[in-house]
Amino acid sequence: MMLLGLRGTGKTVLLNEIGKIAREEGLLVSKVESPERENLARLLYPEMRKVMRALSSTEAAKQTANLGLRALRGFASIFKIDIGGIEISVEPEPGLADSGDLQYDLPDLFDVIGRAAQAASKGWILLIDEVQYLSQEDLAALIVAIHHTTQEGLPILLVGAGLPQVARLAGDAKSYAERLFLYPNVGPLTPEDARLAVEKPIIDEGATIEPAALELIVERTGGYPFFLQEWAYTTWNDAQGPLITANEVQLAYNETLAALDSGFFRVRIDRLTRTEIQFVKAMATLGDGPYAVADIAKSLGRSQSSIAPMRASIINKGMIYSTDHGYLDFTVPLFSQYMRRQHG
Repeated sequence: MMLLGLRGTGKTVLLNEIGKIAREEGLLVSKVESPERENLARLLYPEMRKVMRALSSTEAAKQTANLGLRALRGFASIFKIDIGGIEISVEPEPGLADSGDLQYDLPDLFDVIGRAAQAASKGWILLIDEVQYLSQEDLAALIVAIHHTTQEGLPILLVGAGLPQVARLAGDAKSYAERLFLYPNVGPLTPEDARLAVEKPIIDEGATIEPAALELIVERTGGYPFFLQEWAYTTWNDAQGPLITANEVQLAYNETLAALDSGFFRVRIDRLTRTEIQFVKAMATLGDGPYAVADIAKSLGRSQSSIAPMRASIINKGMIYSTDHGYLDFTVPLFSQYMRRQHG
């Protein structure tokens, strides 16, 4: 499964909850976040080692898990992973996961883990956040590994989370990815759910909120969980009495907006170069997205082909994404409004 959504919609929270449920069900759980410019082999090595170590303590799986630990030694050596002297006495397993091609080696390791888990009557769930930062080669290797374990019926699950472009990236990496994964969209809450998210904690604490105040929060946030949470949090802290009024909500809105502008939004814009800021500023001046690439180019006074490298760079930084052929939008909800406030 790949959870897809914009920033601040709760994908990471969902991953954590899935991990919590999996642990309660007795699964082995690994969670990693894919940072930019980090390769998958280095990212997964400590998690795979941890899982194999856990399985090696089970008598039924000991032989297979120890085979996996030996394979990991060769894998670490081939991919130049610094293991800091860990289990230096373990000899590599020649010919297993040591080709240097991750699309061959990762399925080998997942296969060993899967067979060891099967022998131990266990399961392993791998949770990966920020999947969009994986290189195409690494994403392809991950898909091949999961495809293999699925075909073999091995007890391994992958749940990833990332920006909306992950579905396309997975399809580009391996065409069969579209039928291998479910792609649930994690988006804004419905108005009904948004009202409940704000009002229920207030009622639970013995307070109330005016209907007009509640509607103001629901309408202006567009139902996006992060903004709902921040505005409701500020409102609760600033409210003077047990009845939260529309006036108090409005005052809290200005405070929340200032905090978001200097934190949540500012962090994103600080990652861009000056020319990239001009690009996203041109998008914002066109109103709210999605934006036609042709219109962005026209606003910048340039050709579409000349802005292609800049567009690709901003997409790679996770700031914008392609909503459809020839169209872009921001990955951060309400970001265009921020740009117009700060850079208008």
